[in-house]
Order: sequence, then C-alpha cells, then structure tokens
Amino acid sequence: MKNSFQRRAVSTAALSFYVFGAFFAPLSVSFAQSETTSLQEVTVTGNPLASSDLIAPATQLYGTELLLRSKTTLGETLDGLPGVSSTYFGPNASRPIIRGLDGDRIRILNNGGGSLDVSNLSYDHAVTLDPLSIERIEVLRGPGALMYGGSAVGGVVNVIDNRIAREPQFDETGGVSGKTDLNLATGNSERGKGLLLEAGNTRYNLHVDAFDRQTGDVSVPIDLACTQNGVTTTQHKICNSASNTSGQALGGSVFFDNGYLGASASNYKSTYGTVAEDNVTIGMKSNRYALEGEVRHLGGFVQSVKGQYSQTDYTHTELEGATPGTVFKNTGNDLRLEAHLAKFGNFNGMFGVQSQSNRFSADGIEAFAPHSKTDQTAAFAYEEMATSWGKLSLGGRLESVRVESFGSPDPTVVRFTTGVRDFNTGSYALGSLWNVAPGWKLTSNLAYTERAPKDYELFANGPHLATAAYELGNASLNKEKSGNLDVGAAWKAGANRFGVNGYVSRFQNYITLNSTGITQDALPLYQYEQVRARFVGIESSGNIRLREGASTLDLALRGDMVRATNLDNGGALPRIAPWRVGSTLLWGSGPWGANLGFDHSGAQNRVPVSDRATDAYTLWNLAGTYRMRAGAASLLWFTRLDNITNQLAYSASSVLTTTAFPKAPMPGRSLKVGLQASF
Repeated sequence: MKNSFQRRAVSTAALSFYVFGAFFAPLSVSFAQSETTSLQEVTVTGNPLASSDLIAPATQLYGTELLLRSKTTLGETLDGLPGVSSTYFGPNASRPIIRGLDGDRIRILNNGGGSLDVSNLSYDHAVTLDPLSIERIEVLRGPGALMYGGSAVGGVVNVIDNRIAREPQFDETGGVSGKTDLNLATGNSERGKGLLLEAGNTRYNLHVDAFDRQTGDVSVPIDLACTQNGVTTTQHKICNSASNTSGQALGGSVFFDNGYLGASASNYKSTYGTVAEDNVTIGMKSNRYALEGEVRHLGGFVQSVKGQYSQTDYTHTELEGATPGTVFKNTGNDLRLEAHLAKFGNFNGMFGVQSQSNRFSADGIEAFAPHSKTDQTAAFAYEEMATSWGKLSLGGRLESVRVESFGSPDPTVVRFTTGVRDFNTGSYALGSLWNVAPGWKLTSNLAYTERAPKDYELFANGPHLATAAYELGNASLNKEKSGNLDVGAAWKAGANRFGVNGYVSRFQNYITLNSTGITQDALPLYQYEQVRARFVGIESSGNIRLREGASTLDLALRGDMVRATNLDNGGALPRIAPWRVGSTLLWGSGPWGANLGFDHSGAQNRVPVSDRATDAYTLWNLAGTYRMRAGAASLLWFTRLDNITNQLAYSASSVLTTTAFPKAPMPGRSLKVGLQASF
C-alpha cells in the first residue's frame, strides 16, 4: 500500500522561495494536510492487521480538521471529541480523559511507541508532544486497546509525526517537499512558527522539523487576582499562564525491497507558568531517540516482523521566581516486537512482546514521590476470524511488572518507605462486527483488564502543592481489575453517517485518591485507596448532508455522557465531565470553507462531598478557510474565533475547578489567524 504521506517534489529554487516567504508572511501555516495530499482513513493503532473494518471505537484527526482544532496542548486539542474530555490545568498542561478515565488508564503513544514524561504524576505537568509538530492523531476508545496493557483500559492516543517514514515519500527521481507554519492569536498573544522538510527517493527519506511557540497570559471573562513579586493586581487574565515552547527533530529511513529501517532524534523544551501558584514556573526538557524497522513478505508462517525501540531522557525543574526548587527526572526505554502471521483459512493474526523500563526521581522540598524504578515485560496476541456476516476478534496480553521504591538519597528526608512490589497481570478481549445491512454495522467488545498500581500510587508521601493536598500512597494496593462491555452501531450512506456506542466498565478495586478528612502539614490529607466502581456512558456522532452540488452544506452532530459511581458508598467519583452535546454547520464552495458551531456542557452537580459543582455553559465557535495555489505551493489561509460570546466557563474535569476556590476558568474570546503552506 502506498504511503499516505506522499508529497509533491519541487525544485530547490522553489523550496527556498516558499520557505523564505512563509517565515516572513504576516500570518500563518501549520504541519497539516495540503489539498494535494491523500491521507487514507485507517486507524493503525487499533487495527494491527490493517483490515478494512475496525471493531473498537476510534477517531482520527488530520489535515484541516486537525488544524482548526489545534490548541496549545494535546488534551485541549482532543477535548470535545465524543467520549473525550481533558484534565485542563490551565492552557499549558492538559492530558486527554477518555470515558471518565485519566492518568495511567490512558496510554499516550508517539508513532506507536512509548511516550515518556511525568504528565501522569501531576496535573500541572505537561505532555511532551506539541500539536504544532503533529501530522495525525488517532484516538482508540475502550477495551479494544488491550494490546497496550492495563494502562490503556480507557483508551489509547497515538500521535503520529512521520519522523520515521515507513514507505517511500517520492518516486525514483527523488525530490524535496515541506510545510511551514506561522500563527497569531489574540486571547493568549500566541506567536507560533514551524518548519518541516523532507527529501529522498524510493530508497531513502530524510526528515527535519522545528517549531516554536510563545504565549502570554490567557484572557478570561472575569477579573482574577495575581500576586507576583509582592505586588497584587487584578486583570481579565489567568495569572502565570504564559509559556515558551520549542522543539526540533531529525529522522531518516532507508527502504529495501521487503521493508525499511529508520531512526529519529527529537528535542522538546518548554517553560511555562503552573497557574496554581502565581510565582512558580516549570522549565522542562525531553530528548527522545527512536529506532524502527520492519521486514515484510517473509513467505513462511511468519509473514512480517516489526520492531520499535525508543529511549527518553526527561527532566523538569520547578522554579519559584528564579530560584530552582524540586527537580523531576524520568529516564526510560521501550522495546516492542510484533510478528504478523500468514493467513490460515479465515484466520488472520499476530503476536508480540514488549519490554519497558524507567527510573523516576524527584528531589526538593515539594518531592511527594520517592526515587523508584519500574520494569515491565509483556507478551500479547491478536486474532481475527472472517465470517460470512462480518468478523470476530480475540486478543490477550500477559504482563509482569516490578515496582521498586528507593526512598530518598537525602538522609534528612525520612518520610518515604523503600520496598518492592511484583504484579502479574492479564488482559483479554473478545470482539465482533456484524454487517447487518447495506451501510449498517453493529459492533461489540467484551474485555477483562488488570492494571498494576503505579509507583506514586504505592509510595507517595508528601505535599503536592499543585493540587493543594498532602498525598499518601498505599503500599498494600492490589491489582486493579475491571470488566468492560462496549456495543455500537454505525450507518453510512455517502456523506451521511451516524454512529453510537454504549459502554459499561465495572472495577473490582478501582484505585482512587480519597480525602481522609484530616490535615497534615497544613494541607488536607488524601490517600490512595481501592473501591468498587462503575462507569456507564454513551457517545454518538453523525453528519447530515443538507445541500449537495457546487457548494455543500453539512450538519455535524455529537454528544456524550458518562456516569461514574463509587459503589462502596454510592457517591460520585471525582472530576467527571457532565453530559455534552454539540453541533456544527459546515459550508464549502470551491476554495472557500466555513463552519459555525456550539458545544454545550451541562451542569455537573454529581460530585464527591469534598468537591465543587460546576454550572452549565455553551461555547460558540466560528472558523473559515481559503485555499489557493502559488506556483508549486498550496496555501490554506484560515481563521478561527473561539468562545464568540466570551462565556465564563469552568471545566468539571479539572482539579483547578473542583476545589472550593476555582482557580482557572476556560479561556475567553480569542481570534486566531494563519496560513498553511505545503510544497
């Protein structure tokens, strides 16, 4: 199959002209899809056999849709997709929440390999993946993601950047292609720019990209107090929400008759305000190295073998003013091997092994988790059987996990305990797809999943000022076990489509951070405990073609709801998004495009006793695009107006909102303009 990222080659003279022009143009461009690029709609994350129909519910973002959704964080970029919300710790730190599950129940991948940072440890820690450098995002919801372990019980987010090309990008004559990006926004004074270049032929491909984004404090519809350097001011901005983020990457692939071998090196840096503390900033950097290859058409029982290896060195320092404070480090590696088997009758399958290891440390007055090491090895298998009416799937994964606490190297810090916990976990899933009628498909997924507790869930013991709590781990935690059922129906006829999924997940011993009702070191004490829990929800989306012809008009619809219950006491689990509905009118005529839509979130009054309820709100958004040619380049001018009415809104899934004194509302009205250039 030809690679979906093929681009047109241009002469060196034309390339130089358009790179220069893009960087000095008054507006912007992004690493998004050009009108000449044909990107096939295949979600590879949950489709290991590259079959035509996917059983697990999935969403894919790329091209203009990704460009117009793109925000400063991965979580906010995906927020609003059916079943997906975000942790929203201000504009600089936000992880995806899928079906009410967050943290280490959502696996974030980079090109199918592990992505290592400490964003799962604390809500104020950013994900080291920036939407400026992303080609495509795949979101796999529910238990169909079991091949990635218990940490994917909620789903998988795979961020694809094409730094290691898996297929030739050019023909045998060779060529050069690229994309550039500059953008401006009013709500946070954003100034962003980026560059992507590729060169090669049928035997090799070279890739380089770089990006830089600077933002100021984010505008909001309400006056907020800000105390910095001993001076208190009041303004319509979120105090200490500015950021400066940049990154660079170099990658290359060599192609041979039956496969490829590639490598990449990338760097990510970010300095940003933590929002919860007016004078604290985080200086973050991450270096990632990846190696990937595949041998195909082996002709025996094993048809192809694919391998991925990555190594990450991550560190960030929390600074109060200019004074360094707590330093977090996380270094680790991830190795994954997959073997695809020859078809046997109606059966098609694969199996693989994975090994992961990481060392974590936190040193400083606000270190609330000890030095630790986590090692994990796993074996997994997936099989599909074609039938006259559709197909069946069966998969499983066995893991061995060792978590070891080393305490603290500082002899004055005695609150951390040392110890080792070993866990053996197993996850299994059964799925089916039924082509019930022309255009109609029914799906079902049944899974049993086990997740080993994380190091901080077991051994944390210290003040966590970002959440204004003293957090205490529980070294006696057992494996988290859950049963998951997902059923769905989908219909498609031309441009018209509709899909709905209902699900229920029941946890035997869900790990949650509960209030103890007492204080320690002048902070409320929270401890990790295990409770019985249930998540029930429904999500749907659709599109109705209202007008066909030279100009088109579509109505896109979406909605979701999740209800999460602590079955031990009958109360609500914390930070669950309320019911949400949304609709967008999309108009297109030749090179012009426009959309107008809204997203409504209901009030969230079903919260734990210690948490704050949130009010309902509606956010209106408007966007427009215009495509044109300029020589060999394709230009896409775009504009987006967010929160048109400047509505005051608070996220129910943010720890900043659920406290007694909400810290950071959602951003107010903001206009963004840009120019996407592909050549």
